[in-house]
Amino acid sequence: MPTTTTATRAARLLVLLAALGTLLFAGAPQAAAHASLTGSSPADGEVVATAPDTVVLTFSERVTLSGDKALRVLDPAGGRVDTGEITDLSADGTVRHGVALAGGLADGTYTVAWQAISADSHPIAGAFTFSVGAPSETSVRLSDQQPGGGTVGLLYDTARFPAYAGFVLLVGGVAFTLLCRPGAGAARAGGRLALAGWTALTGATLALVLLRGPYTGVGLRDAIDTKTGTALLSRLLLLAAAALFLAVLYGGGARERRGGRGLPGYVLPVAGTLLAVGLAATWALSEHASTGHWSQVAVPADVIHLLAAGAWLGGLATLLTLLFRFPEQVSRAVVRRFSLLAFWSVVALAVTGIFQAWRQVGDADALLSTRYGQLLIVKVALVVLILAAAWISRRWTARLAEGTGHPDAAAPADHEDRAPEPATVPSAPGDDSDEDPVRRAQLARQRAAVRQTRRRRDRDADAERSGLRRSVLAEAAIAALILAVTTALTGSTPARTEAAAATASTPEPISVQLPYDTGGPHGQGTALLDITPGGTGDNVLHLRLTDPEGLPNGAEEVRISLTLPAEDLGPLRYEPTHVDVGHWVSDDLRLPRPGDWELSLTLRTSEIDQTTETTTVTVG
Repeated sequence: MPTTTTATRAARLLVLLAALGTLLFAGAPQAAAHASLTGSSPADGEVVATAPDTVVLTFSERVTLSGDKALRVLDPAGGRVDTGEITDLSADGTVRHGVALAGGLADGTYTVAWQAISADSHPIAGAFTFSVGAPSETSVRLSDQQPGGGTVGLLYDTARFPAYAGFVLLVGGVAFTLLCRPGAGAARAGGRLALAGWTALTGATLALVLLRGPYTGVGLRDAIDTKTGTALLSRLLLLAAAALFLAVLYGGGARERRGGRGLPGYVLPVAGTLLAVGLAATWALSEHASTGHWSQVAVPADVIHLLAAGAWLGGLATLLTLLFRFPEQVSRAVVRRFSLLAFWSVVALAVTGIFQAWRQVGDADALLSTRYGQLLIVKVALVVLILAAAWISRRWTARLAEGTGHPDAAAPADHEDRAPEPATVPSAPGDDSDEDPVRRAQLARQRAAVRQTRRRRDRDADAERSGLRRSVLAEAAIAALILAVTTALTGSTPARTEAAAATASTPEPISVQLPYDTGGPHGQGTALLDITPGGTGDNVLHLRLTDPEGLPNGAEEVRISLTLPAEDLGPLRYEPTHVDVGHWVSDDLRLPRPGDWELSLTLRTSEIDQTTETTTVTVG
């Protein structure tokens, strides 16, 4: 069997790391929605006396509601009672959407099901109920499958990784060629990586366009009409222009420049910069940077962040290819130019990354308690690791600069530029190898193997370049993991948004202490009431009675009633179940409306000893 070369092993290692990174983020639990429902009218679980004309939903940020399933109101039998006319009622920075209801709604429980696309491209969905007159049984059963989940969600999230990786290789390969100015063989290496990046980015973008409709749960046309759909189509147009740019840079244009003719020197760098900025903007204008506060600064910062990542990591991949395939062309001037490019790229990444982290995380609690924050910590750790590997590379670069075996000038063209040796070999007298094609092919393979072994021996004998090659390989491996974590970050709810949604959606438990005295023996003590979760809808009430010494106290009968005077609602009466000495539970306590409720607790400790204590509890 032929011996596997170090370059082949390195390439396989990078592919394996990229695949593992893809599985890492693609196999993780689906991220929560980036926008959230912060309120509704009627509220979840609310009981209204008369049917409303419109159901209104309030969101934490801008959303797009499109398609037949965007906002539905279903009666207890599952029939639709909305008109399908969705109205944008947003005003004064508050995002509201409403749907009109048909007239003549009967009493009973109604289900509101909604499905939207948040401003940062991710699908969200949910449902809640309200009742007219009084609650009733409902036969509505909604699917537990969230939009953006399942196989389609996995495919969509997986396609995001080659899109980012392709952008990095495309930008990095071109930047290395234009800014580091290596020889012909190294330019060919940059061109191959840039072409591979263009191919990966184009294929991934086409896949994202086709998956966009199923991913968001709407038709393809509706999905394309959104901000993200427009960005994906714009990216394809820019990639078509990039194909022409690559043809000029690495094709006929390159030959004309070698012949002393061609375009002015500034045309290709300017054109390449404009295309790179445009491609980066298709992410920045459609994902996290385009939403939330400081978006006017976040969008250009995100563009700079993406360009810096492409120049650094993509250039790193080009340098790695150069070290394996064209080591004689890794001159001290080439490495110095890339080191300067990498330094300023890291500076840009640090500045824009700190700004984006502050904007998306907010505080240390969100950093540690959210998936976004935890992924960000992993990314920072990997960046520190890659900087350590880069420091080792700089040490090898310094030793390379001190060497004398490779001048600053461009090295001679690589072996692939030389004329190939003839496939046939001179024959000895009487040798019939000229007439034996099998023998000729065998000799040609042997000569090729000898040449390859000699080149590998000469390459490995160069200690400086071998050390630099190993450290750059480690950098490239870590870079593949950074891309995987970055892709997972873009598919996760920003920590600040997740923390705010959790705070807004989680009511505070209600705890009340009421002293009581029924007037009879053992009739004095304190009643401790806990209502969880303490919001509208279903709750659980725990009542504990203690005597003046803090020990459990008993009662013959316990009753609770709740009244909402502001809306003339109630009293709602409950008789908790006795579960232990001094402990009663009611697991069906339903609070249909927010507001200040009057809670009355009636205790009877004997046939004639009874008292009723009253307090006010606030339901958010």
